Amino acid sequence: MSRKGNKLLTIPQGVTVTINNGNVNIKGPKGTLDVVYPVDMTKVETIDGKVKVSRLNDEKQSRMFHGTINSNINNALIGLSTGFTKKLKIVGVGYKANVNGTKLNLAIGFSHPVVFDIPHGLHVICPTPTEILIEGYDKIVVGEFTANVRATRKPEPYNGKGIMYSDEIIIRKVGKTAEGAGTAGAAPAAKK
Repeated sequence: MSRKGNKLLTIPQGVTVTINNGNVNIKGPKGTLDVVYPVDMTKVETIDGKVKVSRLNDEKQSRMFHGTINSNINNALIGLSTGFTKKLKIVGVGYKANVNGTKLNLAIGFSHPVVFDIPHGLHVICPTPTEILIEGYDKIVVGEFTANVRATRKPEPYNGKGIMYSDEIIIRKVGKTAEGAGTAGAAPAAKK
């Protein structure tokens, strides 16, 4: 029994849900999203201001889709009513970011600036030169764009430099010289 799949989803105020054959169209104040589902395995219906997803049989594929479709519809409902936000921070001497129109410019230690085109539906701002705030209504687009920006300069464990999520904790490593500092000058013991 899928607890995630059987969860009833409340439709927020200002959001409308239209169910066509194999497609759930969700419109809200922030935009429009479509969630596609297989009609031969699952059934989606609206009951008293709630969305219910149920599976038509107990086959493995149907059970796999049940919770996934429910979560995708829930993400669309949340995104179109309140939206999703991801925050990145940049650590490193001279590392900085700024937004010019529909482009995100990063100076992160390469010989050239790294430029990203901001996808449609995303709102990207840099409150400070070392912070990037990414907002949007589609959870997939927000997460993918944030992950791509972070992947250009992943945080490294020795100095902690790079682009990281604001709540990410980097486990620091001790360098080679600091680790063996106590025994570096000692001569090996002679064999008898």
